Amino acid sequence: MDLLKTNSMQKVLKTFVLIFLGTMALTISAKLKIPFYPVPMTMQTFVVLFLGLAFGYKIGFATVSIYLLEGIIGIPVFSNSPEKGVGLVYFTGPTMGYLIGFLSAVFFAGYLNLKNNIFIIFSKLIFSVSTIYLFGVLWLGTLIGWDKPILELGVTPFLLAELFKICLLTILAKKIINFRKFI
Repeated sequence: MDLLKTNSMQKVLKTFVLIFLGTMALTISAKLKIPFYPVPMTMQTFVVLFLGLAFGYKIGFATVSIYLLEGIIGIPVFSNSPEKGVGLVYFTGPTMGYLIGFLSAVFFAGYLNLKNNIFIIFSKLIFSVSTIYLFGVLWLGTLIGWDKPILELGVTPFLLAELFKICLLTILAKKIINFRKFI
């Protein structure tokens, strides 16, 4: 009984450490940016997909959820915070849809059964990251108006960088997924 209790406590502690490290990685990736308007280009999408692949959908989803909660309560974890605001005010700005899309992307990257076929891995990562842009564009259009060039503002400038990130993750996917065995 004590051994079972010890193993459970170790697993919980390991999960908390992974979530903490994941939120730190997301925060750092948010601060590494190329300033664009209205949405900055960061390494967050790479880290979100990485977390899904490495941690699986449960711990990955929990990590992104905690990261978003940290930002909503006012910890300056988001890309343009604190200089452009913090907390709920910043969260509900132009990037909110993309931030919410992180949840679906990490879920799909961690949940989808990634076979050894590189084309399947690539396609599933494209699908996962596409959900970020879907939520992002829907919110951006709602916020700034559908009469604005939403795709030119919130999608087109990022496509080449996203393709590079997804290619890199596709190449590394098998090694990243093997990390799950240690979780």
